[in-house]
Amino acid sequence: MSHPQHPSSFNPGTLLFLTVLSIFGAVIGIQLLTTLGVTPNTSIIGALVAMIIARVPLQLFKRFRSIHIQNLAQSAISSATFGAANSLLLPIGIPYIFGRPDLVLPMFIGVSLAMLLDGYLLYRMFNTTVFPATGAWPPGVAAAESIKAGDRGGQQAGILGAGLALGAIGSWFKFPMAALGTAFIGNIWALSMFGIGLLIRGYSVPITGFDINKNYIPHGMMIGAGLVALCQVIAMIRGKKLDIASCTAADLSAAEADRRHILGSLGLGAVGYILIAALIALGGGLYAEMPVGMLLAFIVYAAFAAFIHELIVGLAAMHSGWFPAFAVALITLIIGIMIGFPPVALVMLCGFSVATGPAFADMGYDLKAGFILRGNNADIAFELEGRRQQLFAAMIAFVIAIPVVYLSYRGYFAQGLVPPVAKVYAATIQAGVSPDIAKSLLIWAVPGALIQWIGGSSRQLGVLLATGLLIANPLAGWAVLIGIAIRLLVLRLGGEKRRNQLEIFAAGLIAGDALFSFFNSVFAGKSGK
Repeated sequence: MSHPQHPSSFNPGTLLFLTVLSIFGAVIGIQLLTTLGVTPNTSIIGALVAMIIARVPLQLFKRFRSIHIQNLAQSAISSATFGAANSLLLPIGIPYIFGRPDLVLPMFIGVSLAMLLDGYLLYRMFNTTVFPATGAWPPGVAAAESIKAGDRGGQQAGILGAGLALGAIGSWFKFPMAALGTAFIGNIWALSMFGIGLLIRGYSVPITGFDINKNYIPHGMMIGAGLVALCQVIAMIRGKKLDIASCTAADLSAAEADRRHILGSLGLGAVGYILIAALIALGGGLYAEMPVGMLLAFIVYAAFAAFIHELIVGLAAMHSGWFPAFAVALITLIIGIMIGFPPVALVMLCGFSVATGPAFADMGYDLKAGFILRGNNADIAFELEGRRQQLFAAMIAFVIAIPVVYLSYRGYFAQGLVPPVAKVYAATIQAGVSPDIAKSLLIWAVPGALIQWIGGSSRQLGVLLATGLLIANPLAGWAVLIGIAIRLLVLRLGGEKRRNQLEIFAAGLIAGDALFSFFNSVFAGKSGK
């Protein structure tokens, strides 16, 4: 039986297109992170550019009508945006702000390698029991439904268009429409805890006068939830003995293959992160700052911090479409301070930790979009080849983002345009951690761990509650809870036949919010506001 041929990322015309998009995405990411402190999701932009080019009445551009090339386009531009901004520029801003520009180059080399490994690991672990393709991955669903509607037209295009319009209008009025749309797609249990966390964080000070953030309650809960989440991942890999009796031989064989694949991926990641941590320690001259025992402890902890950061960011992104990358990196930094690493080591640790996660989560969004566009695994060979081509598109984007950042960072930093969160990390290192903060982290790690354990690995209640507590956006909390209520009402009245229409409308809300936020950010960045 013959299989359809998936377009190649290395076709000359496609490669040129992906290269231009990647340069554009990297520049956008750098500009907006330094001027506004945010990195927009440019995935929909790449797909729209491909759709527009496909309408040019020339034979050369006909190939861009393919939804699979549009999928490669959105994969490349989003990878370049998040890679350049979050994985490269932000980490090197930390030593620069700290007054050690001599550490920028070794940090840059280390985080460049970490970014590449980060994306590759998600590619390997996508559609496993840890990060299943059936997971929510809301921005990925939004990208896929937008591309499908643009290709098919008809009723689906009408529903998506209504969602796009409403998403943009709501975003204009500062209402988080992406959060509303996510509530129509994601896991209800996980999103409910996320919404509750957002509301608690948003109203704790106005109602009680107590600032949970200044007392490090969200951070402590994330530590506890994250450690339990890690244990749950290990338990998933090992499997449950009680399930064996009810499984067929084929099921057991597939489960064992999945387990071995995940273990191999984690083993590769462990070795890779340890080597990168050692390279950063060597390049940063940490061997002159610490005794051998502490140096080895730094390498092991840095690799572990990168792993746990990647895991938490990936799980939060899969369930909610939001990921607290900056906050989780701050947590790993605070623990590093408590361990007693010297300031220079903390600078390198923080940069390495914050570099992992964003590329990992973004790759999940892109692969989810591709999974939907390729028919939800209807043709396994075609799905695997398409996934591989998406990896190539992302790696092309990452490789292009590296020189773009290297050639531009000096000009930005010289003008004082350094990612704002880098200043927070540097200030935290200089200030240190008091015994009261350490005590709060330990106390609040307990309820975070309990909530995560009670909810189990499928719901991620603790991680999502802590994610909400780390984000100061109460309106998003209302949007999520209102969205869940609407979703339950629609499904109750309309049945399962309304589910697909609701998801397409949700994709429109998310895409409309993303498009408005993107162009609004670009114009705000250009005007210097």
